[in-house]
Formats: sequence, structure tokens, C-alpha cells
Amino acid sequence: MDYLPQDPFILASCINMLLRDNEFDTLNSLCCYFNKDINELTDYLNQNGFEYIEEQKQFR
Repeated sequence: MDYLPQDPFILASCINMLLRDNEFDTLNSLCCYFNKDINELTDYLNQNGFEYIEEQKQFR
């Protein structure tokens, strides 16, 4: 995957897949790779009804 999608539902799904499949160890490492600010990303997904659960490494 060369970029992260903009649609919040597809974005959350892609992030969850990348974390689940061990492409990235943490959300922070994923954000660094894609040159995204972790706070902006989580705020954007929070505004669209998703919450990041650190223990499960996924957005719900």
C-alpha cells in the first residue's frame, strides 16, 4: 500500500489490517511510514465515530 485512503471507513479498515497483519508494530510507526501526524489521524477518525483501542491495536 503506497498511501492511506481518505474515506474514514476504508481508512480505519486499512489501518486495522496493517496493524493486525504485523506490517507495523504500533500506530505511531504506521503514521511515521505514511508521513501522517498521529494526532490528526486519530482526531479525524474520532470525528467519524472511530476510537483507537491501544490494547487491541485497532480502531472501532
